[in-house]
Amino acid sequence: MPLTLATIEPGKPEIFGALQGEGASAGKPSVFVRLSRCNLACTWCDTAYTWRFEGDNRPHRDDHTFNRKDNQIALDEHDVAARIAAFGRNRLVITGGEPLLQGAALATMLGELGDMHVEIETNGTVEPHRLLDPLVDQYNVSPKLAHSGNAGELALIPERLSAFAADPRAWFKFVIAEPEDLVEVLGLQRAHAIPANRVYLMPEGRDAATLRERAGWLSELCNVHDYNFTDRLHIHLHGDTRGT
Repeated sequence: MPLTLATIEPGKPEIFGALQGEGASAGKPSVFVRLSRCNLACTWCDTAYTWRFEGDNRPHRDDHTFNRKDNQIALDEHDVAARIAAFGRNRLVITGGEPLLQGAALATMLGELGDMHVEIETNGTVEPHRLLDPLVDQYNVSPKLAHSGNAGELALIPERLSAFAADPRAWFKFVIAEPEDLVEVLGLQRAHAIPANRVYLMPEGRDAATLRERAGWLSELCNVHDYNFTDRLHIHLHGDTRGT
């Protein structure tokens, strides 16, 4: 069963080495694998090339669609594992799109790798495959708030959020665009018993100037509510580019 990946350029899978830019592992050297396809559609998504293909009319603020053939590639799990191993690093971050949509194939791929710290970045709506879950060291769960444009019944599934909250491997990252978004975060934290020390708030933004402006007031909210703050290191270093 092949894995469906995003591309850095046509025909070149988005597998790369970089510092983790967000969340609990920010700053750590990692190998990244970006998978294609997503079950949600955030209006501010900075990886819309993983899902907003020609013919997809789900809204996005850029109002741009992508050619599927140029932006998506299928590779055998053994090929993907070999490309990861070639970096010689011990930390793997699997991102997307929504990686858990390809759980069975990921389990096969990870079974071919040696001892690595495996992180999966997920929107928190998909149950991890039973063969994949034991191979994961860390879930970076990013539930999508109302400002993402997704319907709540699709983006915020109570049983999934509660299950991740009860899993000590799961860290929660909420994207914040306005101070008012915190009300929704506080409600979700209470409803699903998410430990505050596993909550990160991150400013929404695809350029360094926007991130800096929002970091000012967002860091204060983190201080007041005992949440962690996370920036988007890769944006400051490289801008909004693929393979970073």
